[in-house]
Amino acid sequence: MARQRNTQERNGSTRLAGEASADAAAKDRDLHERYSEETDEPSVDPHAGAFFDCDNTIMQGAAIFYLGRGLYKRKFFSSRELARFAWQQAYFRLHGAENAGHMADAKESALSIVQGHRAADLEAICEDVFDEYMAEKIWPGTRALVQMHLEAGQRVWLVTAAPQEAARVIAARLGMTGALGTVAETLDGVYTGRLVGEPLHGPAKAEAVKSLAAREGLELSRCAAYSDSANDIPMLSLVGYPYVINPDAELRRHARRNGWRVRDFRTGRKAAKVGIPAAAGLGAAAGGTAAAVAIYRNRHR
Repeated sequence: MARQRNTQERNGSTRLAGEASADAAAKDRDLHERYSEETDEPSVDPHAGAFFDCDNTIMQGAAIFYLGRGLYKRKFFSSRELARFAWQQAYFRLHGAENAGHMADAKESALSIVQGHRAADLEAICEDVFDEYMAEKIWPGTRALVQMHLEAGQRVWLVTAAPQEAARVIAARLGMTGALGTVAETLDGVYTGRLVGEPLHGPAKAEAVKSLAAREGLELSRCAAYSDSANDIPMLSLVGYPYVINPDAELRRHARRNGWRVRDFRTGRKAAKVGIPAAAGLGAAAGGTAAAVAIYRNRHR
């Protein structure tokens, strides 16, 4: 009975995290729609979209650790805590995979650091941290894929265990529709030091994507998802077009068994082309990522 109760509590926490993240994303979406009414945004396919993991998929390394560096620079915490962040980041970059213990440690550190601070202040800091540490870590190949979906008129979402405030900034800087991130509890705009549910990690990401898809009227069978980590198999399995980017060993094996397309921007090794699925409302398959990267670079010189 105790085990069953613990499982039910975990499942409830996972659903709560997903719904809270979708709620936060929906509020951002309302702002995005009001802005879009005043711009020449391309027509949107109402049923197709794309979901991108962040760490080691969109960028090299983990967003929460770059945020930790930025907060340390602003004297939010001690050099000892910075050393722990640095070790976790080094582990992540060497192994290219998330470690549950490191992620939990980072979560507890982050919550204790931001407790008592205003959410608006953290988001302003995230803007600076992106410029200082993250901008140069974005994988051009993945960024080109984001752009291809956007130019096809599809909605594109970042899905990450990083705080919602950081996720919102990263998504905005990449021109994405919005972001799903971990939601920290606030009272009158001030962090309490608790999460709403749990970190948006593993099954919680899948719950957030399902909740958002229901709100946005997306058909998951027409959507694409991108990730590097076996932890995101639940999210990748939800969509009709799962793509594997810079995979860890377990996800690479899973992709081979299931025929999922793989692209590795770390080594340049040959892999299946990653194109936007024709079934997602494009009418014709898009080209491979090599061409996409070349187009992206030419446009942004």
